[in-house]
Formats: sequence, C-alpha cells, structure tokens
Amino acid sequence: MDHGRNRGTPKMLRTSALRTGLATAAVLAAGVGCTVQPLPGAADAKPGGVPVTANGSSSPVPFQPPSPSSKPPTGPAVGTTTAPMPTPEPPRTATPPPAPTPSRTTYRPKTLMASGSESDRVRELQARLQQTGHFELNPTGYYGSITVSAVSTFQKDRGLPATGATDTVTWQRLVVVTRMPTRDELRPPTTRPVAKPDPRCLEGRVLCISKGSRTLTWMIDGKVKSAMDVRFGSQYTPTREGTFTVGWKSRDHVSTLYDTPMPYAMFFSGGQAVHYSADFAASGYEGASHGCVNVRDQKKVASLFDQVRTGDKVVIYW
Repeated sequence: MDHGRNRGTPKMLRTSALRTGLATAAVLAAGVGCTVQPLPGAADAKPGGVPVTANGSSSPVPFQPPSPSSKPPTGPAVGTTTAPMPTPEPPRTATPPPAPTPSRTTYRPKTLMASGSESDRVRELQARLQQTGHFELNPTGYYGSITVSAVSTFQKDRGLPATGATDTVTWQRLVVVTRMPTRDELRPPTTRPVAKPDPRCLEGRVLCISKGSRTLTWMIDGKVKSAMDVRFGSQYTPTREGTFTVGWKSRDHVSTLYDTPMPYAMFFSGGQAVHYSADFAASGYEGASHGCVNVRDQKKVASLFDQVRTGDKVVIYW
C-alpha cells in the first residue's frame, strides 16, 4: 500500500497546514468585526513600522493622537465655493397710521393802502367812504389817522378784521356798495364838506362862513363861486358871529397887536379879518387864530381878495 501518495511529503504537509491556519485566523477575525485599519503610509512602510518618504529615506514618526480639546474645522475647505447666505426677512410690524394733513395757511389779503400812503387811489377811497357815511371830510389823497379810523369803522360794520388798513377784501366790499366818485367829489375845493348856506347868504355878494363845517363859501346871488378851509379864534379870543360887511382891505398887512403877517386881509369887524395864515397851512386845525378867519390855501384867498369889494356882506354862523 502506497502511503506516500495519499499523505504527501513532509514539506507539502507543512505548507498545507500553514495555509490552513492563516485562513482560519482570517475567518475568526472577520467573525468578531475587528477589521485592521492600516495607519497612514502603511502601504509604503518597511517591515518594523518605519514609514518611507518620497525619496526613499525613512525616519521614525511618533504617533500623536488628536487632542480632546480640539474641534473640527467649521469653515469651508480651501478651494471650495459656498453659496451666499440669504438675507433674512425683517420682522413684520404693524402699519403706522397716516400722518395728519397739515392745516392750511391762513389767507391774508394783500394790503393796498395804509397809514402814510398818499395817492389818487387814497383820494378815491376817501370819496367812497364819504358815500357810506364813514368819512366826514372831503378827499385829500393822504392816508392819515382820520382815514385809518374811517376804514376801521367800515371794516367792523362789514364783519372784517378792523385793521384800519385797506386790503383787497376791504376794497372789494367798498366798491360793491358805492359808485365811482365824480371829479368834483374827488377834488372838492375844501377839506371838509361845504355846509348848507345860511339863508342870509342867498342874496347878493356874500362871504358865507360856517363854523360848523369850518368852510368859507364865496357866493353871488345864491351861486357858489369858490370855497376854502378856514379856522377860527380860540375860546379866549373867539371869532364873532353875525352879519357884517367888508370895511377895508390890506394885501400885505402886518398885525400891530401881535406883530404877525396877515396877507390878503379883508376886515369885517374891528381888528378881525379874513386873511391867509401860514401857521394854518403848516399845522392845520391844531392851532387857532386870535379871532380872525384864517384861510389855509394861499392861492384861493389871493383870488378871493381880488374879487371881494368893500361893502360886500360877511355872514358867520354855525
């Protein structure tokens, strides 16, 4: 019986046993899940665990386990791109109520005339106010304190702000209730309306002088030839009232009692006369005479002096 063919040689038996043992160890390792993980560079390691570098040299590299306090990197890897983060939507809030509409600016009418103004339009204003009974004088064209008072009264009566200045609204209201003044109304001969003549003035040639209206009217047979503003004496030197006649005339007279000029003097009662007064022309009704009848307009009284005759009548009344 050939035992050698069935059993093999001793060398062959040792090789077979070695292979069988390695296979069994591999099966046992796989059964318990202990897969061996090679260290970095293990594929290039020499026997004995020494790594081999790229140039073939080897040097011992101690193993350094990761630090427990270290953290994995959080940023993107080098060479990679990241999409931009979307902008977060702002939190929604309640819609605020609309802002209140600002109030309208108060309308202020344009001022057309006021205190200190002087023009033909002021003259028209005064003539229209005279029609409504708010202006007692005749138009002068100057916007003084009397005009301010008249405009203020008109504004009060119409429910307007009583400023005393004539604005566009005041002017429109006045134009509606009045008519266009005539030429004689715009430029009357006197500052104050001429008074109704006294019955004694309606016949003959008469210097008809009214203390009430402070005017002198030169009349011939009841017809007015001219009129002018006059002023009278004070309470201590009053101008006499009544009917008189022109006794005498003196063109360049000077008062011997008061040593003052009395141009174009027409004497009617003693030392009292009708004459021009430079003081009256300058200061108006703020002053008074010493009993004479002062005339403010020099041209008018000069013309009157040439027309009046000695013996003409003089009537002074209220």
